[in-house]
This record gives sequence, structure tokens and C-alpha cells, in this order.
Amino acid sequence: MTQTLDSLPLEYGQRILCVYSNLSNQILIARISNIPGWYFERVVFPGEQLLFEALPEADLEIHIGQKNEVILAEKLPCAQLQVT
Repeated sequence: MTQTLDSLPLEYGQRILCVYSNLSNQILIARISNIPGWYFERVVFPGEQLLFEALPEADLEIHIGQKNEVILAEKLPCAQLQVT
């Protein structure tokens, strides 16, 4: 299943359409927190695709929940996740 989510606020300039696929068997948390004035966080279930707009300089952080804590598993530049 593909999940389409909220876009960036209108005051942001160049935007790119990105996709992230959860190929694991775990529930993941996808988060963008390096863009001032905008915070993006979504749950991505196993086998699910996350379709979202971002700025080219944004980084998508993938977090995994383990034993009462959330661990940063990977950090991906959104420019690499751009839909072509």
C-alpha cells in the first residue's frame, strides 16, 4: 500500500517528490527534522511505501523502536529518494 501525505507549507521554494519503501519486517518511524519551521514524522509499516514532498536538502531519518527506546537506523538524503 502506498501512503500519500501532507505537503510542505507554501512558503517553501523548490520541492521534490520522494518515496521510501519499508522492505523490513519491522514498523519504522520516518522523520525529517532538519528543515526549520517544519517537522515531518510518519509510521511506515512493513511492505509499505511512503510518498512525500520534501526539500532537496532534507534528510529522512529512519528510526526503529527497540526495548523502550527509539534508535536511529539510517539517515538518507531526500535528493536520493526523489521520484524520477
